[in-house]
Amino acid sequence: MKKPMMIAASCVVATSLMAGSALAKSDNDNRSDRAEAAAQAITVGKEKDVKVKVEVEPKASVTGTTYENNGKNGYKGLLNAIENVKDKPAGAVLADLLLTKYETQLTAEKKAELEAIVEKDAALSAAADLLDNQGNVTDAVYVQKEAVKANVKNLNAYKKLGKLYEKLGKSGVQLYVNGEEPSMEVRPFIREGSTLVPFRAISEALKAEVSWNPEERSVTVTRDGITVKLFVDSTKAYVNGKEVTLEVPAAIVEGNTVVPARFVSEALKAVVKWEEESKSVVIYEEK
Repeated sequence: MKKPMMIAASCVVATSLMAGSALAKSDNDNRSDRAEAAAQAITVGKEKDVKVKVEVEPKASVTGTTYENNGKNGYKGLLNAIENVKDKPAGAVLADLLLTKYETQLTAEKKAELEAIVEKDAALSAAADLLDNQGNVTDAVYVQKEAVKANVKNLNAYKKLGKLYEKLGKSGVQLYVNGEEPSMEVRPFIREGSTLVPFRAISEALKAEVSWNPEERSVTVTRDGITVKLFVDSTKAYVNGKEVTLEVPAAIVEGNTVVPARFVSEALKAVVKWEEESKSVVIYEEK
């Protein structure tokens, strides 16, 4: 997408999302205040920094010419699927897949629509910047979290969120699974070059079954036909019965079993990234 189009799409998406999905998730009566703050931030940003000419291409519709007799396979199936998740984190992933693998088979209107979905995280991040510049750091964090969920693969979004967290006094290693921050009783930490994370938190975030054997002092996680077993204070582990050696053993900290994030995530077929500046462990599933 050309830069002017990107700016236009970003402003439109940011405005609608601030008033709709991103700020509507507030857990208390501050919803209207956050929406107003975001709207004011975007307005001020436009007036002070740039004059934006908003030109929106007509939204592609789900028509017979697009889907007629296409079945459920290949990129046609993805086009159908994205209609149900375009406003969710998976939407950006599917849109990126379509643009990467099936660009030549897409209409110009559909390409423009998909590009806008992919760049929702950019629109939200821009709104977060404006809120931050106005001193509304708490609201900026809230909006930047939505940017992370809009595109879970974008490490720059995690970096920006980390910087905002620092302004609020939140530091240390952060853990994200599919764009979400799982609830944890003990924080992730680095030991001998490996990042250890709460085993139950990461496993449940990936919707895996977890069990603890007190006699063996072992933990076992099962997901999609994959079984991973680790032993506390041992570098020995098993993946579907095959023995592997860990660089750092599992351990118990404050009553919680912690395990090497990369080993467990990759064993469960998830992608693991490390964002150095914000000290963030980023785990997500390929859709």
